[in-house]
Amino acid sequence: MSLTVKLALSPLLVAQAVMTRRRLPRLAEPEGERHGQTGAAAATPLRLLIAGDSSAAGVGVVTQREALAAQLAERLAEACALHVHWRLVAKSGLNTAQTLHVLQREATPPQADLAVVVTGVNDVVDQVPSHHAVSSRETLANWLRNAHGVQHVVFAPLPPIHHFPGLPQPLRWVAGSDARRHNLALQRWVRTRGDVSCVDMEMPLNRGVMAPDGFHPGVPVYRYCAAAIAQHVAAHVWPHLHLEPAK
Repeated sequence: MSLTVKLALSPLLVAQAVMTRRRLPRLAEPEGERHGQTGAAAATPLRLLIAGDSSAAGVGVVTQREALAAQLAERLAEACALHVHWRLVAKSGLNTAQTLHVLQREATPPQADLAVVVTGVNDVVDQVPSHHAVSSRETLANWLRNAHGVQHVVFAPLPPIHHFPGLPQPLRWVAGSDARRHNLALQRWVRTRGDVSCVDMEMPLNRGVMAPDGFHPGVPVYRYCAAAIAQHVAAHVWPHLHLEPAK
């Protein structure tokens, strides 16, 4: 989308954004443990960190069992025959840079072999330029690797915001265009290094698979995303991880 078109629409977009924030229900983060273990006890152990925004936190469903983190851990344990020790550090409203700040303030350092980061929608909402968002991802990946032993960071792509039923037009169209630009920048960056990757997935979104606000994932979306990320890890990441066998 040209900057000229975006500037011409900016008064309407600002008004729609304000009204949408007031109109959409404020959904709570789901209840349940944000850490756990899954898989055969005798299997090779994997330390998994899931970090990010409201979608990482599981907003849109009732319990963490229905959300991304727990389902992803179970899928990884099955797909790779692992004993997964997982931990979730996520909060609604975080953009990529803020996710790093939250991780850095954790009382217990998040040691992990593999990290899955779910951010980006709030970079679009906050109008963070795509190259700044990529720079934040690079800083986050470097910090996880150098300070906390993470061997690989998997980034989830931004969802197809242009399909979010909770957003009016043309706000939905403009935000979707911004999301596609962020994804292209993310994809270009991950190709420059071997210790990060981006999952290839795009589930069509509609009111039937999303939360009641038409903005956050519902149970079917979290199920799909957990499976897609687990398949990505099993095919492209796990064979290259150096894990200690079970004792």
